[in-house]
Amino acid sequence: MVETARAQQSTGTKPLYYYGLGRRKTAVARVRLYPGSGQIVINGRPADQYFGNRLLYHVMISEPLRLTGLLDHFDIRARVVGGGLSGQAGAVRHGVARALLRYNPELRPVLKRAGLLTRDPRMKERKKPGLKRARKAPQYTKR
Repeated sequence: MVETARAQQSTGTKPLYYYGLGRRKTAVARVRLYPGSGQIVINGRPADQYFGNRLLYHVMISEPLRLTGLLDHFDIRARVVGGGLSGQAGAVRHGVARALLRYNPELRPVLKRAGLLTRDPRMKERKKPGLKRARKAPQYTKR
């Protein structure tokens, strides 16, 4: 399917979908934007079913489309691996923003201003030797 979209791009016809790779914490999302009506499917399940009844993640994913005014123009299909729900939602949002750039490079200023094109560098800090967690030290006892 990827070859078909690439082949169509090289011949000058409209591609079947626009692709974007998004990352957040340890989650990686491969996102495809298909022309459609705004349906969101993640790992083969609708977004509201995948994220439960957490509306925040649904809003987070559709933010790039809402900012650009293309909310009802594309269906989102995403394959996400790694991380937890919050990281996965952030990865999908990053992927959607990158896919929108392939659709129309003129959307860059809007997406950049909202900070959607920058990969969030915050990661979980590693555990240090002699400590219980990354920064939590064992309780100090004087005697």
